[in-house]
Amino acid sequence: MIIGIIGAENTHSAAIAKTINVEKKIKGFSVRYIWGETLQFARTAAAEGRIEHVVRNPSEMLGKIDALIVDHRHPIFHLVAAEPFIRRGIPVFIDKPFCYRVLQGKTFLRRAVKYRACVTSFSLLPEQAAFRDFTLQLKKIGKVLSAGTYGPCDLKSPYGGIFFYGIHQVEMALKAFGYGVNKVALTKNEESATGLLLYPGEKIVTLNFIKNGCPGFGIWAVGSKGSISKQICFDKNVYLAGIQKFTKMFKTRREPIEYNRILNPIQILEAFQKAGKSGIPEKVKA
Repeated sequence: MIIGIIGAENTHSAAIAKTINVEKKIKGFSVRYIWGETLQFARTAAAEGRIEHVVRNPSEMLGKIDALIVDHRHPIFHLVAAEPFIRRGIPVFIDKPFCYRVLQGKTFLRRAVKYRACVTSFSLLPEQAAFRDFTLQLKKIGKVLSAGTYGPCDLKSPYGGIFFYGIHQVEMALKAFGYGVNKVALTKNEESATGLLLYPGEKIVTLNFIKNGCPGFGIWAVGSKGSISKQICFDKNVYLAGIQKFTKMFKTRREPIEYNRILNPIQILEAFQKAGKSGIPEKVKA
């Protein structure tokens, strides 16, 4: 299958192409087209990933590719870029975060259903072996009484603020500790912040968004039978598990993630943005 990529500013694009084209880790697939936010971004990614064709307009890929990857740094551009392709029924992987506003995401996914285009989106952090090991160990500590994550995040990032790196912690927390968050709260201290996921009942999960000096991502939990803490070390190829996941969808046309679970992290990040401005807990709107 022939894959095209929209977006080259993000280093993910070159790394994905390198894994497929150079390292030959995914049989039956090749990345042959790329469009970049600048021509230089596109040419650099194409050279690193051995991508044959650099296009000056993403529309040049229509009719030439079997699947699409959308990989902008700012999620505000993701859905607009993917729209012409889902209208052709082309399967699409949208790199994290899926979108910048939930209402736009819902509209886009309704159109994907209409045109029978498979769509998925996810963070690579929960795809790492270290995270999967954490979730296995989590089952041994009984009822979770307290839990949290930590990681780098710039609340003032030009690529969507908390969306740009906050998505990683949100997705890890939801996959480890459950969906169904009612409210969120956000407390700032200079350029860093602590976010709270407030569930029905007493469960609270703490997310630590650290602006400077954080060495990576981690996750922890205290349960009725013990505790566990895990630094999320990256796999040798941090992208491989994710690539295997979305290329399987390209081939089988079976979406690996339900739409509500694609949208829920966006709902939470939107609520965090609102809480950061209001200074009070905010509801996670459906």
